[in-house]
Amino acid sequence: MRFKGRAADLDLLDRQLSTVAAGNADSRGRAVIMTGRRRVGKSRLAQEFCDRSGRPYVMFQATRGRRPEAERADFVSALSGLPEADLVAGFQSGDWNQALRSLAIALPDDTPSIAVIDEVPWLVEQDAEFEGALQTVWDRYLSAKPVLLVLVGSDLSVMEALQAYGRPFFGRAAKMTVRPLHLADVQEMTGLDAADAVDALLITGGFPEVVQSWREGMSRQAFLQEAASNPLAPLLVAGELSLLGEFPETSQSRAVLEAVGTGERTFSAVAAQAGGGGGMLPGTLSPLLSTLQTKQVLVADLPLSTKADSKNKRYRVADPYLRFWLAFLQRGIPLIERGRGDLALERIERGWTSWRGRAVEPLIRESLVRLLPDEGWPTTEAVGGWWNRQNNPEIDLVGADREPVARAVHFVGSIKWLDSKPFGGREYQALARDMVVVPGAGPDTPLVAVSRCGVEKGIPLAVHWGPDDLVRAWR
Repeated sequence: MRFKGRAADLDLLDRQLSTVAAGNADSRGRAVIMTGRRRVGKSRLAQEFCDRSGRPYVMFQATRGRRPEAERADFVSALSGLPEADLVAGFQSGDWNQALRSLAIALPDDTPSIAVIDEVPWLVEQDAEFEGALQTVWDRYLSAKPVLLVLVGSDLSVMEALQAYGRPFFGRAAKMTVRPLHLADVQEMTGLDAADAVDALLITGGFPEVVQSWREGMSRQAFLQEAASNPLAPLLVAGELSLLGEFPETSQSRAVLEAVGTGERTFSAVAAQAGGGGGMLPGTLSPLLSTLQTKQVLVADLPLSTKADSKNKRYRVADPYLRFWLAFLQRGIPLIERGRGDLALERIERGWTSWRGRAVEPLIRESLVRLLPDEGWPTTEAVGGWWNRQNNPEIDLVGADREPVARAVHFVGSIKWLDSKPFGGREYQALARDMVVVPGAGPDTPLVAVSRCGVEKGIPLAVHWGPDDLVRAWR
């Protein structure tokens, strides 16, 4: 399948390789730590970059739970395609220092090359000496070679620890985070109009294997119907594979994640749902939530205003696809496997409008942050929401100079993301009434709106945005 999207990621890697090519004789090598959620397309991106580069390269992918000596033997075997591979043919490595040294020997001295080591966390897990060996060989041999070393891994906590102060490889690599495909990429790949492309992103989360299964021009209903007739559809399978890689079904972390994914947002509500009949104790839940945030699976949102408010924290699943999968597909898969995909589809349709209304908010806020500098709001660097303990009122959009505690509120706004109803006078009056309770907002604070179906004539908004504007933010 033809590779699409990822232009910015490919350009970033290409610039690193260009730096290698232009490096001085004493320190030519560059190292990049590539992180990102599991199944987000890191390995495919690395392969595409290597193929397009036209340079000599080696790609090695570790195997979880394998004996270190077998892993090292495969690593040395993978070097066979490099220009100087004959120099290490038949080499037996007794430790990772020797194995990585063989990489340095096999790499050319006179032309830039690429070395990709995938699933690095599994190597760290297998052999505690790997990190130290990597640092030693990099400092003594690899950094003097014209090589771009790319270290790839999905366990974000392990990958971040690799470059932490006090760890062997600290200060030796640049960090690159591979995120799901963005809205403009999803529109290009699906051939949908802007509004429908937003729906496609909310369902697929921008995960490449799921987006690629969305045939060009296919409607949301047709895509879901096709998936509901095939238990092996990427839309169904990718979520479980992603979760099982990090969170076994019986783990407490999985229970917490599922509680948030099915709509619970507050600490107390998550505790009640995740702990079963007796609830989960705060001393148990707090570290689980912290770990899930460290792994960037959950996000904790705070009300945005000029007043600090750490008590009204709201949790959400970080990526839209997993949000959709937990809300609808996890319970629907057994029905689909029994041939009753129609019942799973009915559940999705019943909950779609309300689920989408909530799920689209983070995407809109992130898009506006990208869009605002070109829309006359150069100092607005944060867009969030505001709510009190009772969620009455709950403000969809607050633009400010910083977060979570702003010096100044620049605008207050509302989101209306319905298929056929534009933003109208009723919504405007509610916004004008409620905005005065937002700390930092006043009578002269501009009012804005984001609407799927436009705005009625005569509504005195400072500015409003629609689906095309959201896509434009990512171009």
